[in-house]
Formats: sequence, structure tokens, C-alpha cells
Amino acid sequence: MDIFQKAFDFTEARTARESGYYPYFQVINSESDSQVTVEGRELVMLGSNNYLGLTTHPHVRERAAEALAKYGTSCTGSRLLNGNLDIHMELEERLARFTGKEACVVFSTGFGANIGTISAMVGRHDTAVIDKDDHASIYDGCKLSYGKVERFEHNDVASLREALERASKNANGGGGALVVVDGIFSMEGDIAPLSDMLPILKEFGARLMVDDAHASGVIGPQGNGTAAHFGVTDEVDLIMGTFSKSFASLGGFISGDAVVIDYIKHASRPFIFSAAMAPASVGAALGALDVMETEPQHQARLWEIVDRMQAGYHELGFDTGTSETPVIPIILGDEMLVFEFWRRLRDAGVFVNPVRPPAVPAGRALLRTSYMATHTDAQMDFVLEAFGRIGRELGVLPA
Repeated sequence: MDIFQKAFDFTEARTARESGYYPYFQVINSESDSQVTVEGRELVMLGSNNYLGLTTHPHVRERAAEALAKYGTSCTGSRLLNGNLDIHMELEERLARFTGKEACVVFSTGFGANIGTISAMVGRHDTAVIDKDDHASIYDGCKLSYGKVERFEHNDVASLREALERASKNANGGGGALVVVDGIFSMEGDIAPLSDMLPILKEFGARLMVDDAHASGVIGPQGNGTAAHFGVTDEVDLIMGTFSKSFASLGGFISGDAVVIDYIKHASRPFIFSAAMAPASVGAALGALDVMETEPQHQARLWEIVDRMQAGYHELGFDTGTSETPVIPIILGDEMLVFEFWRRLRDAGVFVNPVRPPAVPAGRALLRTSYMATHTDAQMDFVLEAFGRIGRELGVLPA
């Protein structure tokens, strides 16, 4: 059989394009901010993870430009060999302080940070214990490890205990357990209950890694993440984050005890065999960190918008699930209803992301909306009016 047959049989995308319901790879012809240009039309952007709106911040641009001018466009090699710049070290030292840990290592992508850390730490006799709603990069990190995997029901501490009991039996006294959870879950915007989970982890001697991709810059006193939000930084073993969201750049990091981070640097294949994070991306991340530490008004403004939009959607009658963050899902259930709602919103001037299984459970298809500190009150009024009108047209809301 031709190995390409699976590609020939894949007709879903072609059919969606022909019917006008293909929502992916939309071409944006403008900078990434609260309003974008798509096919010559201005759309209010509700599909970005640019939570603090720092992609257009003058200081972030300046630090990226300075790094580009000094170091050029690329390191052309891995950190281990020829690509280790002084600004990589500066960023790691500052992120360690920011997250309240001894040490940090930066990766070229956030995806790489997850697969690189999990595959390095979870060995043949170990078990990764993960939330069923964890990000795909966590799942793939588990696949790349040689360990076992146990899943527990989303944010369910009783189910977590059961998973750790299974992991304990798997180990037969010869392996450990690493629990990995998203801090803020990327599709439904709820927060992992770390304070409730930690006593159970201590009981089983398990370690905890928190993926703060969507939490960095958003929660915590300085935007320093989920552990800081709950006041349990010292009890969380590893804190992961990405630069592609609040940090307005590209890359990822993992923070923890110095001895653990040193091990990851020498054992993580995705770290060792990837080219170092590009200088301009490092400069942008440093600039974003400067802003997070000195301009708290961006985080405060973000939460004003979150509170307003949560209240607005509830008043209209939409189901936003258990969201308590800038990720606010509009849960519709039916996949075709989601795609029709998406199409009408696009035509009305609103950019959102339609989400269907397997990214969410079956029967829970949704419109993923997300908010940034640079959204204006007028834009939010426009969005709520569009959602309300289209919701009534489609029978989602009462006429």
C-alpha cells in the first residue's frame, strides 16, 4: 500500500474549504494586536494569546531590535555547542527570580520545553500522571519518554489520587511519579487547583510540574504564574512557560532546583539537538519581562476586560463553563453550529477560534475567545453586540 494513501484519503479540509467553513490558516496582513486585517477587512481579534498586548509595546520592540543588531539573526547551533549567548544566560537568571526558583533553562519553543523536560525526567520505570485536558505537548512529552502514563479526570483531586495509586503499583518500588498539569487550561480557561492537589502528591512522594503557558503574565502578583497565585511556589517542583503568549516572543522555559535544571540541560534531546533561541526572540522576551516587572497596569487592565466580558456573556445567556481567566469559551456543543457561528462572527468583524474534538471532549465544541490588555471598551461593546445578535439568529439565545 502507498504510504501516501492516508493523504489522498484526507478530504475533510478540502470539503470544508469548498463549503466556506474552513477556519484555519487565515492570512493576517497586520501586526498582532487587538485589531487585525484579514482579506482587507478589519476584525477585532479574539483569537490571540497576546494577553498583555506586548507585541506592539515600544520597549519590547526596542529590546528585540537591539538584540538583532548586536547578535544577528540566528545562533546557527545548539546552546550546548556554539549557540550559548550571554543574553540567554541573562534571561534564564531573570526568569528563575521571576518564578521563584533557583535556576532556569530556555528552549527554542514552548512545545520543546514540555517534550524536552518530560522525556528527560520520566524514565523507563517512572510514571507521568497527567490531567486529561493537558496540552498536546504534555501528551507528546509522555510519548517520547520511556515511562508509563496515567491520566486523571480534569481538575478532579479524587481521580488524581486514584491515578497516583495506579502509578505506585506500576513502580513496584523502582520508579517515581511526575504529575504534570496546565496552570490555566488553554481551551476552557479554568485553573488547576494546586492547593488541593499538593497534599495528595506529598502523600505519594510525587513531583509536580506546572505548565504556565497561559498563566505567565496573567495570574500571580506580578504575573508570575499559578504557583505564585496560590502561594505555593516552594512546593511546586518545575514551572514551565512559553514566550509566545504574554511574553510576545517565541520560545519556552523550565524553572526548578539548580541540580534538576542542570540535569535537563544535559539529558534533554529536544534541548541538546535544537538550535538556540534566536537573538531577537530573546530580546523581546527580556523586554516583556521588563514590562511585567515595572508596569503592572497591563495586568490590571487585562482583568478589567476579563471581568467585563465574563459578566457580559453571562448576561446574554451564554455558557462559558468554568472559565475564570482571559480564556473564555462559548460552549455550543454542536460542531456545525460552532462553525456557522464562527463564519457569521467573521463576517460581522470578529476573529475567534472554533474548537472541536479532539481538542475538547465530544459534545463540547466551542468558540474559544481570549482577551488582551489592549482591547478597548468600544471593541468589547462591539463584540458583545455581535455575539448577542448572532446568538439570537441561530437560536442559541432566546429571540
